[in-house]
Amino acid sequence: MKISFSRPRIAAISTTIPEKIISLQEQADVLYNGNLKQVARITKSIGLEFRHICDDLTTTLDLCFNSAREIIDKFKDIKIDGLICVTQTPDFLMPNNSHILHNLLDLDTECVCLDINQGCSGYVYGLFTAFMMIENGFNNILLCVGDTLSKVVSPTDSNTAPLFGDAGSATLITSGSSEKSYFSLHSDGKGWENLIIPNSAFRTNPNFTKANPNSKYLYMDGAEVFNFSISRETEAINEMLGFANIRMNSIDYLFFHQANAYIISNIARRVNIPLNKAPSDTTGKYGNASSASIPLAICDKASELSGKNSHIILSGFGVGLSWATAYLKLDSTSLILEPLILKKGDKNDKN
Repeated sequence: MKISFSRPRIAAISTTIPEKIISLQEQADVLYNGNLKQVARITKSIGLEFRHICDDLTTTLDLCFNSAREIIDKFKDIKIDGLICVTQTPDFLMPNNSHILHNLLDLDTECVCLDINQGCSGYVYGLFTAFMMIENGFNNILLCVGDTLSKVVSPTDSNTAPLFGDAGSATLITSGSSEKSYFSLHSDGKGWENLIIPNSAFRTNPNFTKANPNSKYLYMDGAEVFNFSISRETEAINEMLGFANIRMNSIDYLFFHQANAYIISNIARRVNIPLNKAPSDTTGKYGNASSASIPLAICDKASELSGKNSHIILSGFGVGLSWATAYLKLDSTSLILEPLILKKGDKNDKN
């Protein structure tokens, strides 16, 4: 699916990370039998070093609420007529996060609320949905995207435990763009079992999956996900360049889903973009923040993006399997906030 839009623009982006930090070195005994040389190799090659993770009481909704409140406080007179939440780790199966956030943010009853269950490509999928709504008559959409996958990884699984951090984001999308934006979205359900939490909903004993059917933890086939990421993302970026009729040297930044530095550097090399235009250092600072990794990477570059016109490509890839890419402009008035830290005890009492 390829589509372009003429009206929507990103007015603001805010992200929130939890205060608690875990280093890979701290986990050396549990994951690598105390082998610090192996830890050093992983840090150097894959870029994993620190992760921000939530305590037991903090949820994705808390992180997204903190980000959303920051934006609403800076746009006091704006009326939100659409609220979208994208997450794989909601507070409840029912009701959805968007309606709870609607209450916490005290939004108007005419505001449309909806949730999207999507992972690593979720930010671009959410933007696509918001842009589509703005193109068709909505005025102001608040997109909240985040995950707390640290809660669903086994603490002894060296394949996943060092990887996932937690984050929540909020993005304000309005009308009034001076340039077109372009989206390309793809799915391949044949790879659905390569990233899965097998015992997480209502299908019991799903013994046709590759994962342990009785496990409550996230399972990832690392080799399959790596091969998928490298091949599909190279195609996706080249496809976007052709669709938007642009050259790579006109791109200021290419923000990939922050899977790990090794994957991003491989994709960047294949599409011939300098590494300084394809940031990958946020995985070392915050961990792989799943659906929130792209807005977190953008906010981590707030000082370089604020007050400027920037042409950027966003591209997410992962669970589903799915991949989604967007080319758009952040204009000089777009408010890009540096990552916020949610400290213990800062959560809203109503939540």
